[in-house]
Amino acid sequence: MATTLQLTTDFSKPIIVVKPSLEFASTPRHCRTSLSLPRFNNITRASSSDSSLVSRRHFVSETAALSLTLTTLPLFGSVQPAKSEEPALSEWEKVSLPIDPGVVLLDIAFVPEDPKHGFLLGTRQTILETKDGGDTWVPRSIPSAEDEDFNYRFNSISFKGKEGWIVGKPAILLHTSDSGNSWERIPLSSQLPGDMVYIKATDEKSAEMVTDEGAIYITSNRGYNWKAAVQETVSATLNRTVSSGISGASYYTGTFNSVNRSPDGNYVAVSSRGNFYLTWEPGQPFWQPHNRTIARRIQNMGWRADGGLWLLVRGGGLYLSKGTGLTEEFEEVPVQSRGFGILDVGYRSKDEAWAAGGSGILLRTTNGGKTWTRDKAADNIAANLYSVKFIDDSTGFVLGNDGVLLRYLG
Repeated sequence: MATTLQLTTDFSKPIIVVKPSLEFASTPRHCRTSLSLPRFNNITRASSSDSSLVSRRHFVSETAALSLTLTTLPLFGSVQPAKSEEPALSEWEKVSLPIDPGVVLLDIAFVPEDPKHGFLLGTRQTILETKDGGDTWVPRSIPSAEDEDFNYRFNSISFKGKEGWIVGKPAILLHTSDSGNSWERIPLSSQLPGDMVYIKATDEKSAEMVTDEGAIYITSNRGYNWKAAVQETVSATLNRTVSSGISGASYYTGTFNSVNRSPDGNYVAVSSRGNFYLTWEPGQPFWQPHNRTIARRIQNMGWRADGGLWLLVRGGGLYLSKGTGLTEEFEEVPVQSRGFGILDVGYRSKDEAWAAGGSGILLRTTNGGKTWTRDKAADNIAANLYSVKFIDDSTGFVLGNDGVLLRYLG
């Protein structure tokens, strides 16, 4: 039965170059060839009074003959033609997907009660399904999401037990209670402020949904109705508190560039222009804006495994917060980004994390983020890597544009 959202307003073998040599000691006897080469050992230094010496022109002609002889000399020890092969990634493999190359992958999730069963979302109405842990993927058709003339961008997916949720743009909300075997569409109100960019299954029949304008809604009855967790959108909050001294907040009409949730339910979001960030904790009536203390604009922010924050700036900079929890104090960490932007960080454990970014950048830390090393094998991936997702310590994926999906091998 269709339900209505009710808003409460309050990403070969090498070429072998063989240098010709005049010595063929290793050539098989039956293959040896008698070769007459020009002799230069009797050439002496010319003087102006000795006309019998080799003239410069004769010297040049002899040199050309030698060059021609060496060029036509057969090279023994057969050299195979070079083959173009994509180098294997040290700890990641590229997964082939049955989608158009222009698709941007946006989110991935697995059913907790069936860890091999998962779903992959993207632009151009892309929903893929796997039942072997991500080795192979097949397109998944959801009739309730195809009955209109829309090209949906599916932004976020989350599971809790057998229950799962998908949100997208234009506004669409899908729900399953049988591990994704069937999906139903939940109608949404046209009064929803902004586009839905994130959803989190929190408990049985319960979820949190966030829009790009900062609205947070909570349901506890499978989406039959929703309750607002904040009293107003970010725009309203910032425009009402211009005197707060937040740079770039005056007459703010933008949206979130990114939003990330901690396991404890705290949120951190980056403004669309990257000039400040915002935080929200359960129970707070409004989002709390924060000035950036870094000259470059913020690209993305998220939560470390120890409860602290990581922060990425445009141009490839990475910062870690001092201590844990919400703070405005950050320290820069040296990274080999080659000048390309780092777009996301995903933690496999408290000590190990991976960062991904533009032009196939992959970085790894094994000490909680203090030092990072680049996985050079990923440099040949012709794609931007947007998101790093670890389902658990043995299952991880990197999502990129042009349908690029990397799977963690460990």
